[in-house]
Amino acid sequence: MAIKFQYNKTSLTEIGKQLKVRQKALPTLQSKESALRLEVRKAKVESERLDAALEETLRRYDYLAALWNEFDAGLISITDVELLTVKVAGVKTPALGEITYEIHPFNAFVKPAWYADGVAILKELSRLGIESEVYREKARILDYQRKKTTQKVNLYEKVQIPGYQEAIRKIKRYMEDEENLSKASSKIVKTRHALEEEEASMV
Repeated sequence: MAIKFQYNKTSLTEIGKQLKVRQKALPTLQSKESALRLEVRKAKVESERLDAALEETLRRYDYLAALWNEFDAGLISITDVELLTVKVAGVKTPALGEITYEIHPFNAFVKPAWYADGVAILKELSRLGIESEVYREKARILDYQRKKTTQKVNLYEKVQIPGYQEAIRKIKRYMEDEENLSKASSKIVKTRHALEEEEASMV
């Protein structure tokens, strides 16, 4: 990215301000990037833990596999999943709130005794599955923001800050050269005047 500037004091002041803004913002951005990287890792680990817990719970109820054929699938349904918004490292992310279930009434005298346990098992399995999905989404959002922050850090660190520093060097060098030329030309004019006066006094 080429930095546009002019060879004058106004441009030098403006570029100096821009450089200071970026130098001040860089440590904050770097901290945010580190925090986001850590939070992405945490969310991924939690999602994987919940997936493993879901697998483990399913295995634990393997012995009921034959009984599930008797279970009425329409007995329990999810009517609402409350999603909360939680800020993590300055980024809005989802968090699981309450899951609302609708349990249709059933005759405990007619249905098998384990039906009540079946409802509790389905609640547990559904919560693990939904929570894992929420953490997966949280990791995705945080990772997207981390990438954006990394891009900004790289832009400041590798492009803009060195660009502004180089522009300042060029302007200062140009202004010094101008000043030296101005001094040299005034010296030449003075010397010429002195010579002319000397010649005039000799005549």
